[in-house]
Amino acid sequence: MPLEHPAADVWTLLADWAEYTPEAPAFLHGEQTISFAELLEISQRAARGLSDLGVGPGDRVALWLPNVPAYPILYLACIRLGAIAVAVNTRYRAVEVADIVGRSGAKVLACAPGFRRIDFLSILAEIDPAALEKLSAIVTVGDEPAAVPPAIEPLRRVPFERLRSRPRHGVNHAKVNAPCNIFTTSGTTSAPKFVLHRQGAIASHAQQVARVFGFTAPDTLSLAVLPLCGVFGFNQTMATLAAGKPSVLVESYEIDEIARLIALHRPTTMFGSDDMYARLLEQVPGEQPFPSIKWAGYAAFNAALADLPERAVARGLRLCGLFGMSEVQALYSLQLVDSPVAQRKLGGGVPTSPLGHVRVRDPDSGELLGPGTPGALECAGPSLMVGYYGNDKATAEAMTADGYVRTGDLAELDGRGGFTFLSRMGDVLRLSGFLVNPLEIETHIQRVPGIDACQTIAVPSPSGVRAVAFVILKPGAALDEAAVIAHCRQGLANYKVPARVLAIDDFPKTPSPNGFKIQRNKLRELALTRL
Repeated sequence: MPLEHPAADVWTLLADWAEYTPEAPAFLHGEQTISFAELLEISQRAARGLSDLGVGPGDRVALWLPNVPAYPILYLACIRLGAIAVAVNTRYRAVEVADIVGRSGAKVLACAPGFRRIDFLSILAEIDPAALEKLSAIVTVGDEPAAVPPAIEPLRRVPFERLRSRPRHGVNHAKVNAPCNIFTTSGTTSAPKFVLHRQGAIASHAQQVARVFGFTAPDTLSLAVLPLCGVFGFNQTMATLAAGKPSVLVESYEIDEIARLIALHRPTTMFGSDDMYARLLEQVPGEQPFPSIKWAGYAAFNAALADLPERAVARGLRLCGLFGMSEVQALYSLQLVDSPVAQRKLGGGVPTSPLGHVRVRDPDSGELLGPGTPGALECAGPSLMVGYYGNDKATAEAMTADGYVRTGDLAELDGRGGFTFLSRMGDVLRLSGFLVNPLEIETHIQRVPGIDACQTIAVPSPSGVRAVAFVILKPGAALDEAAVIAHCRQGLANYKVPARVLAIDDFPKTPSPNGFKIQRNKLRELALTRL
């Protein structure tokens, strides 16, 4: 049994299951089933295809893909080559893709031109060619549109199927300390930071989650709804793989399609946001609409849905709070499944790894705090990042001398080895389940002529948490709210686009030792009043 002899790297994790249960399904997608043996074979062939494009140890491959089989296959191909997979959200548009591809120095970009009516190639055509100059090729998954934008024509495009048809890549560069993943996260500037992980941390965390979360049960079937480009979805899928169990890859976030797949496949576990579960419970009737799900991982992002776990358990759906972030990986901790709903619904929990440890520090005095006292959360353990790729200064600021990550979260210890997440300490927004630096939105809006300054906050609503932007206009300028929102839609992911853009004479401020500080809570109150 592979989990009895833990794999040191990600490739060995796959190879062990391919040898132990070669015919067992690893991924289900539509009518397609990929066994562990097939996954190993195809990934070796894709590794040869990427190698033909010049990808080798340490090189970056940007995966701008939905939850389709090509994503895990190309990821595992990178693992085989010792390359680094750079996760790119499918919701990103020209501004964000240009930054991530350009700054990471990716050699290859994989995208799916026909996915959900998103014209990936046209988005690429809007990017400054300088940002794509290091690309040796674009790997296209699925069919290309009949007409390719002229700006894309000079770029080499290679069908994913051609990579799959190559011979196996013989040399295995997978190593415990080889860097393998870059996830993007918000930082203190408009450019997101690149969180770098190594294979040993990814493999060991996946195996530990598989044990603690009960994925080793014979009937385990995981519904992979969350995008693989984020740690929440990625870690769920990797833990299922580490358990030798199948994942159903869900490329659509439409609630009726998710409900259909639950009824069809009868998964035992799934993970998602409160918004998703609320909509599922509205969509599917009955006293117990999802009887196959033993329990579901739950992230509370929308304050308007605070009573959702109570409403869910009344209909047989047990939601469990957890905690994670790109720097420590998702599923870092979990509330006990059999605890009362009032406790189980909270973010935080007990660290998944026995080597994981949390502490809470007074942000002003620096003193460590005991149970029940809120403070700045710090996390340690084997799932931690290597650091921020290409940003030693940010790494030094995030890491303590004794190996803890400063999370930027407010939390309190529970006295039982775990903790309760309370809120973000800073101004980072949580929109559609993603952490977003408000400066990304503000910088983009301030490019609109006539806008002098911008502040963005997030407000809960029945349809989800949305951004609201407040702007100060230049003398003589008038606000065209529709034009500003259209400007945001052209350059930013949909979930970052403000629901409203409101003009204001001045931002509410309060004096501080370092000058005046904008009172974002007052802006939030004003937004709720206006909305």
